[in-house]
Amino acid sequence: MTEKVYNNYFFDEPAFNTHDGGYIPLEEPTTPPMPLNIPSILQPDQETATDMYYTVTAQSGETQLLPGAKTKTWGYNASLLGQTIIFKNGKTIHLHLENKLPELTTFHWHGLDIPGPIEDGGCHAPVYPDSSRDVSFKINQPAATCWLHAHPCPSTASQVWHGLATAVVIKDDVEEQLPFPRNYGVDDIPLILQDRRFHDNNQWDYRADYDPDGVQGPTPMINGTINPYFDVTTQRLRLRILDGSNRREWRLHFSDNLEFTQIASDNGILPEPVKFTHLMTTCAERHEVIVDFADYKPGDEVILYSDETPIVHFRIHQFASDDTSLPDHLVDIPDPEVDQNLPVKHVVMSGMDEEVLLDDKKFDMQRIDYKMPLGKCQLWDITNTNDMDSGMIHPYHMHGTSFRIISRNGHAPYPNEYGLKDVVSVNPGEHVVLKVWYDVAGVFMYHCHIIEHEDGGMMAQLQVIDPKNPNAKYELMDHHTLMTAFAKERGVNIDDLWLGGMESYNKMGMHM
Repeated sequence: MTEKVYNNYFFDEPAFNTHDGGYIPLEEPTTPPMPLNIPSILQPDQETATDMYYTVTAQSGETQLLPGAKTKTWGYNASLLGQTIIFKNGKTIHLHLENKLPELTTFHWHGLDIPGPIEDGGCHAPVYPDSSRDVSFKINQPAATCWLHAHPCPSTASQVWHGLATAVVIKDDVEEQLPFPRNYGVDDIPLILQDRRFHDNNQWDYRADYDPDGVQGPTPMINGTINPYFDVTTQRLRLRILDGSNRREWRLHFSDNLEFTQIASDNGILPEPVKFTHLMTTCAERHEVIVDFADYKPGDEVILYSDETPIVHFRIHQFASDDTSLPDHLVDIPDPEVDQNLPVKHVVMSGMDEEVLLDDKKFDMQRIDYKMPLGKCQLWDITNTNDMDSGMIHPYHMHGTSFRIISRNGHAPYPNEYGLKDVVSVNPGEHVVLKVWYDVAGVFMYHCHIIEHEDGGMMAQLQVIDPKNPNAKYELMDHHTLMTAFAKERGVNIDDLWLGGMESYNKMGMHM
């Protein structure tokens, strides 16, 4: 029986970002090719049989991205993006979070099933300049590619654009037994997909580029590299793809329509491998794929494209033959029963530009929009009310949990959506049904992950109630405190403070 190979992008083409009025197409860089930056692995301060200790520092710096002047950038333990952080399932993680930036930031562990709001690191957990915060949590989830990024509403988009995003890899005993490449930097590499516009003197200017529907730039930047190439020295290569862009969808395919196999999505290994020639990823999604270069010889080049723009050149070198095959079944996925006593929770994403709303409201930092019980499984129905001809795809994300996608408009999910996810993109006019359950209590945000949309208010928050502590209280930051701090750090009066997301509130006469 011939194995099924999918060769389309699945999402509704009329809603692709290429149809946006503000769409900025990618352009192939004309600068000299550069080796793909492979972020180094952050070494723990200490590791025991049960615990791991890290210091993670948000810092500013300068990075040589183009010939000429260096670009002013931010990163984690690096000048741009950051070092890859390794967590091990079952261990307790102790983090010393330092802020060496000129303004407050937060450390959001996107994809981790950990308590909120402090450990999770959303807008309620600011770390001020020259200050630190210590948090601890236990990893209790399967192997996955997650990520760390800033989340200080309403300046999340600006800080991610400055460079605050890095890969976080969870390891476990199950993944280690599967026949996957896992020699980091050789046959197991992250691909953080981003785009930028370079202004005078090779600098970025977020305000000049601001678009309330999501900031884009014409230059593809992969792992903080412009015009990258990677030297292939093994027959099989595992790519951990992260759409770390503020807005851009990436429609990926290789030259020669080379097939590749997806083995994992956002929060872990897929139940079964899925073969593709074309793959679309939306903001904040992760896809782990294995590419087999058996039909190529030294001196060949295989190009990874987004639409028709080359983004990574894979230069083939001599490699040993590898006849490793993947099993038909990879892992079992949790599938809890829905609690019939819980009604379906409906979430509606609406609007575009400054008019984005979630459930007809904009985000309020001190408002709890919904409560659900710890450990209970509930159906959530996520709707995008944009119309197909003039709307857009909204990537919906939930903090602090993994969910399962049950259906799209009553039909089956896409073939690579049967694993654990924390982002699902919803086409205009579509409703997607999820199984949602929380294994940790606390306050968590859920929102569109077009980052300018979440900054502009397409976000809400829920409280997960532990029946053993039903009256738990959480200290939630207020908008005025954060705005006052940003104004002071930037040396301006609060009335003169510019944060892109606030334009969406101001133009609709609302407050955060």
